[in-house]
Amino acid sequence: MAESKKDEASPLHVVVFPWLAFGHMIPFLELSEQLAKRGHIITFVSAPRNLARLRPVVPEVRPRILLTPLPLPRVEGLPDGAESTADVSPEKVELLKVAFDGLAAPFAAFLAGACAGGESGEGHGRKPDWIVLDFAHHWLPPIADEHGVPCAAFFIIPAGSLAFFGPKVLNDAHPRSAAADFTVPPPWIPSSFSHLAYRGHEAEWIAWAFRPNASGVSDAARVWETTERCPLLVCRCSREVDGPLCDLLGDIFGKPVLPSGLLAPHDAATRASSDAGDDDHVDDEETAGLMRWLDAQPGRSVLYVAFGSEAPLAPEHVRALALGLELAGVRFLWALRRPLGEARPELPDGFEARARAAGRGVVRVGWVPQVRVLAHAAVGAFLTHAGWSSLVESFLFGHPLVMLPLFADQGITARQMAARRVGLEVPWNGRAFAAEDVAATVRRVMVGEEGKVLARNAGELREVLWDTARQGRYIDELVEHLQQRGRGA
Repeated sequence: MAESKKDEASPLHVVVFPWLAFGHMIPFLELSEQLAKRGHIITFVSAPRNLARLRPVVPEVRPRILLTPLPLPRVEGLPDGAESTADVSPEKVELLKVAFDGLAAPFAAFLAGACAGGESGEGHGRKPDWIVLDFAHHWLPPIADEHGVPCAAFFIIPAGSLAFFGPKVLNDAHPRSAAADFTVPPPWIPSSFSHLAYRGHEAEWIAWAFRPNASGVSDAARVWETTERCPLLVCRCSREVDGPLCDLLGDIFGKPVLPSGLLAPHDAATRASSDAGDDDHVDDEETAGLMRWLDAQPGRSVLYVAFGSEAPLAPEHVRALALGLELAGVRFLWALRRPLGEARPELPDGFEARARAAGRGVVRVGWVPQVRVLAHAAVGAFLTHAGWSSLVESFLFGHPLVMLPLFADQGITARQMAARRVGLEVPWNGRAFAAEDVAATVRRVMVGEEGKVLARNAGELREVLWDTARQGRYIDELVEHLQQRGRGA
């Protein structure tokens, strides 16, 4: 094809710079790998420890992706060595933003060096054609402007969440500040999407994001300033899953907003599916035990329970979940995050012993190979915080969802998935949820007739995600736009 020849003859050099959270870094790396597979050159920027902890770049594109560290400045109150949101408690994330803003001068020096090679340089020595940045980089576009490098803001959230947030001009016309303002859709959302709104505790979190934090800048202001200064926005969405919301984004923001596709980890999913049940993995003893336990369970009988690497579960939430799983009476595998500074979360007395004795459940405190677990034939549903990356991984295997959104975009995402009938939400009562409601929702998804409908619909999403040609066309269209705008074609 002529376009692919052009790509090979004239590769783009793209600087990719995500926010300091692994939930952001991983989709940014997936996007980088997709661009590199098309022959383009990537300079991937983050703090040193983040790069060291990032999963390996896929071998076929490793020479095209250069990991470039920018050390964070010290900030009073921020723990030594903290470089990502996984390293700090939720209340200290705003201090991480202070440190992040301190990268403006180091990044300016990096970009000046990167541009020194000019248009005649080769590979990573060539002047960048684009910078792909995140929501938090409000200070970066002016630096890029000094060197004539355009910026694209990449949003890792689905279309509904980005549409709900909206640009500054619409928020100025329709101000929102109190939590109640976020419990209804904004006026720029069509009435057919009346379900796109936050609830209770979720709305309180979003209202907080509209207020200045320790960095002196609210998250909302970061988003607005970044989107205003970037000629291109990119959203981790697809028309097959997000529907007309994808095309609505361009109208809302008044500039091109391109879908990236869902950037599903197809390589990892393929390996996980082909490796299921074999002994080729070199696992630690506890992971090997988990996989053996799954091997011994009937097909699609296990509820996998996980809330991502950073979602905050309060002690009372852990207790309600545990008691709810026990009441539900289904098999479960629970990947339970270890709170910072604590040996392990506190579970109800005797809970783990009773689950083991009944042969019905396993709790793993710490890391779990999530894609391998989701790929296992024993898993039949997923109890999740509705983080977009976790849902995309689950879609690859067609699992219906039990959703318990906690903060950020998760509430809107859960509403969208409930509307698509691929899962059900556990009801909240203010800041709490009841064990009985956890159990009832789990049983509706895992045992009842309703669950069969949800599983069938989730299976249709699986077919969408495995249409890799269609997903790849989103990247092709993005590359075409980058080439035209970046080089003035």
